[in-house]
Amino acid sequence: MDIGTGLFTCQRRPDDDRSMDELYQELLELGRAIDDAGLASAWVSEHHFEEDGYLSGVMPSLGALAAVTDSVEIGPCIALSPLYDGVRLAEDAATVDLLSNGRLTLGLAIGSNPGEFDAFGISPDERVERLSDHINLLRGAWSPGPLEYDSEFHDISSDVTVTPKPTHDIPIMLGGAAKPAVRRAARTADAWCAPSSLSIAGVKKRVEDIRRVRAEENIAGEFTIYVLQHGFVAPDGAKDDEAWEQMKDGYFYIQRRYAEIFSGESVDELSAERRSELKEQAVHGTPDQVIDELERYRAALGDDIHFILRTYYPGIGTDAMRESIECLGEHVVPHFS
Repeated sequence: MDIGTGLFTCQRRPDDDRSMDELYQELLELGRAIDDAGLASAWVSEHHFEEDGYLSGVMPSLGALAAVTDSVEIGPCIALSPLYDGVRLAEDAATVDLLSNGRLTLGLAIGSNPGEFDAFGISPDERVERLSDHINLLRGAWSPGPLEYDSEFHDISSDVTVTPKPTHDIPIMLGGAAKPAVRRAARTADAWCAPSSLSIAGVKKRVEDIRRVRAEENIAGEFTIYVLQHGFVAPDGAKDDEAWEQMKDGYFYIQRRYAEIFSGESVDELSAERRSELKEQAVHGTPDQVIDELERYRAALGDDIHFILRTYYPGIGTDAMRESIECLGEHVVPHFS
């Protein structure tokens, strides 16, 4: 089992008086910590036009992460594919891959926030078609020689050679929990990421479906299962619920903001029932407690998965997040190596 972390969002909570440039410097500082701790990956997340400054510049952020790290896999979890110009996405992703010496995995999804589509002038009814078109365009753009693909959404000659070419075949990871999204990943991508809302049983059901589809349709090649879940690691000897107390304010803030983003309505406070549900879902505690939780995933899914333990929470303090990353690398990762 590989273990990575993130997801960097660079949101500024109302009670955080730091400037935005300080939040982006925090991203770089924690990126270095992830690399130093020996974790497998570091991830950013994307949304647009949010009052708290939610990270929108995916490729510039990944380029900066590439420059301050040496070995970790980097990528978006998840980039909102329909909002991109496919050719520019191919160029920018190849550039990040070159800057990182072949460490990019490109996570993509169809998106679900109507406000973002309206602002970009993109019809949400075209989400699936645009994602599928982008996958074909990206692979054509990254292949040796001309594009050799007629894009439905980009008026570009198939004779054009898109440059630069990446240093390796950039894996494409797709997100989504619905059956069509999962099967789309199985058929057209190199990886699938299970969203944090899924239970272990829910992830297992979808992984079995992916493996069945690929076997029945004779789809060759490596396919990686990523599992995303919120969590936090406190040092050995920490008090009961110390990890939870450190993460909860930032965790609840993120979840409240997601509820607002996807509903389009203001959410002043999460209900007590929702807070309890979120605590139950998260993987948190001392290293031994976190290991026990991750063992449940390994028992259900096998050892060949990439677990993204989401430990970045706005406003909880850089030191706390760095210490969690260090505990994860020092005490949890070796158990699964």
